This record gives sequence, C-alpha cells and structure tokens, in this order.
Amino acid sequence: MGREAAEGRARSAEGRATGAEAATEHAGNSAEDSVDRHIARWTGKVPFDVPTEAVITRIQLLAKHVSHGKERALAETGLQAFEFETMHRLASRGAPWRAPSAELAAELLLSPAGMTGRLDTLEKSGLVRRLRAAADRRRVDVELTEEGHRRWLDAMRWRGVAEHEMIEPLDDGERAALAALLKRMLLAVETR
Repeated sequence: MGREAAEGRARSAEGRATGAEAATEHAGNSAEDSVDRHIARWTGKVPFDVPTEAVITRIQLLAKHVSHGKERALAETGLQAFEFETMHRLASRGAPWRAPSAELAAELLLSPAGMTGRLDTLEKSGLVRRLRAAADRRRVDVELTEEGHRRWLDAMRWRGVAEHEMIEPLDDGERAALAALLKRMLLAVETR
C-alpha cells in the first residue's frame, strides 16, 4: 500500500508544473533563491513534485539557519550547547530556577554519571549550585545561580535577535498565516 501510494504521488507529480520558474511564480516572488536553483538543477533528472520540494527544502534550509543563529548566540555568551540546555531546563521552572538532579537528568536523557559530569562543569563555572533537599537528604537539587541566570538571559536575547532577523521580511499577517500552516503540517505528522 505504501509503495503504491508513493508511485501514485510520483505519477501525479510528473503531471504538475516543473522547473524553478513555476515554483518561484507560485510563491509570488520573482527573486531567485538557492532552492529555485536546486529545483532547476534537478528538473528532468528525477521525478518530483515542485511545490513539495520547494516547501520541504526551504524548511530544511531555514532550520539550518536557525541552528546557526543559536550557535552564534552561544558564542556571544561563551556558553556551550550542553550548558545552555541544562540552564534552559532550570530557567523554565521559574524562580528559584531549581529542579531535582534526577528529574533534570531524565529530561536531558542523561545517565546519572553524565549528569554528574555536566553539573561538575557548570558548578565550577559558577552557573549552578547543588543543594541537598531538606525533606530528603539523599536528593540533590540543582539551582541556577544569579550569574547562570544572567548568562542564560543573554543567550536568549541573542537567540531572539537571530530569530527576529529571519522572520523580519514577513508582516504580522504573514507571520500568523505561516505559523498556522506550519502548525497544520506539524499536527498531521504528530498525529499519524
């Protein structure tokens, strides 16, 4: 069934418009981007649906740009990705930005030894502190320090700048429409 459906989609794709011009015209934008060139390069060499290829390839490229923006944000604040992710989990809890070490390890998919190593590094940098839980001395809580929270906020600001630059060409209505379309796509994938 899956193969038949894929073959049917491939046959219907052959009947649709092909070429970079059709994709660009459909998008309502006459400027050529790297995806238009990608589609032009592959047209006639392999059957594909131009609008689908245009959407998926642009999503992939935008995701790479988001990733590079996050990397730049971390570089600006001197944080490593693992440090930011751990601090981000703590900050999401609100003040006093604290969580049990075991709970944090589970969220980050880390072994107890992996969590210990990560916390050692963060604690030496003055970004977190470990506290024995008052009710259960065996439990260790992890808390962001003021410096850790400040550095996390700096990274979030830099990420916001990168994200704003990416979405800046769209007006409010276009942003809302794009968000709704992407949500519809994501819901379809998540509920399969």
